[in-house]
Amino acid sequence: MYQIQSLTPNLMVNDVSYTLKFYLNHLGFELVRTVPEQAPFTWAMVRKENVELMFQTRESLIEDLPAFETIRPGASLTLFIKVNGIEGIYEKLKDHVEVVSNLKETSYAMKEFTFRDCNGYIISFAEPLNKD
Repeated sequence: MYQIQSLTPNLMVNDVSYTLKFYLNHLGFELVRTVPEQAPFTWAMVRKENVELMFQTRESLIEDLPAFETIRPGASLTLFIKVNGIEGIYEKLKDHVEVVSNLKETSYAMKEFTFRDCNGYIISFAEPLNKD
């Protein structure tokens, strides 16, 4: 048997610097590391509390994994991120991102909204209705 310790998605992007601006300025992530150390970057990692994301250029991913040659950024992936303070986050972001689903309560006891990031990835921020 094995133990899974963490999951850090590596998202294919067209422009790492542009993506970093979006995640740092609009979503409040902090920069952890880039490759190379100075722009233009081919890879970067960001973190906010317990969530880490990596961004890698399409060209760099194809070099590492040729199977990505026919895939474009923003593919069929959604990120579901639990947060605290959902209403304040929604108010702060709604005019700066493409909201694809407004703030609502769901049948599975969450309050959430969903938006598209600057690369086309779909992100849902959600907060449990009952915080017991």
